Amino acid sequence: MNFLDTKYKRQSAAITSVLMSLLLVAILFVGMTYLDPPEEYGIAVNFGTSDVGMGDKQPTELLKSAPQEISERKEQIVEEQVTETTSNKNEEVLTQNTEDAIAIKKQIEAKKRADEIAKLEKIKQDAIAKQKAEEDAKRKKLDALIGGVSNSKGTATGGEGDDNTAGDKGKITGDPNANGYYGNGGNGGGGDYQLGNRKPITRPKPDYICDEEGVVVVSIEVDTNGNVIKATPGVKGSTNTAACLMSQAKEAALKTKWSSDSKAPSKQVGTIKYRFSLSQ
Repeated sequence: MNFLDTKYKRQSAAITSVLMSLLLVAILFVGMTYLDPPEEYGIAVNFGTSDVGMGDKQPTELLKSAPQEISERKEQIVEEQVTETTSNKNEEVLTQNTEDAIAIKKQIEAKKRADEIAKLEKIKQDAIAKQKAEEDAKRKKLDALIGGVSNSKGTATGGEGDDNTAGDKGKITGDPNANGYYGNGGNGGGGDYQLGNRKPITRPKPDYICDEEGVVVVSIEVDTNGNVIKATPGVKGSTNTAACLMSQAKEAALKTKWSSDSKAPSKQVGTIKYRFSLSQ
């Protein structure tokens, strides 16, 4: 044979044959061992037909589906009850919060109204107190001027008036320095003064000695020093031109002193309006 034509090839074949023979003998007598049945590995798992279960009796067949359906229905009912309970609680909380908010709002509005009423009442009381204080001060001043009428014991002597009967003619609220006896007291005829941009410095009041009332407008001429050099009563705007009223208005106008003005005309024309009222 050509493949064993040399000495070395023959030696190699002989050695290979011996080794293979020994290997076969070793496999037959030593070989690989195995268990019958073979040994099991891993974690043992209980037999079952579902992912959930309960009890201690092991069934050997598939369970009926009815119990599972009932269990699912119970779970659904429980979930619905829990949802309904939660919803009811939320509604109760929302209702309670709404009622509390309304009650708080009503309390705030009531307090605001009470504060406004109290504020108005305080303003009213302050006005009454102020008026009373002014009346008291005026009465005290009057008492000091005429010797204390409110505290008088009737020991004063003398009198004043234009009648033939003894007494002190006038009003308790009148001015002791006034010469008039008619009306209900007060300051006598008031005046409206008009002379460009010049202001009156003194404003003598007309004596109220007439049983008349109305408006007397006096036209005046004033020099640069502020002196009234001419007075004409009864001009346009007058409502009563009784001689008694016009004479008193003219006299008061002539006594009026105005602010001086070197740039004014030598005879600047203006008016003074006097109001005479028996109800003053």
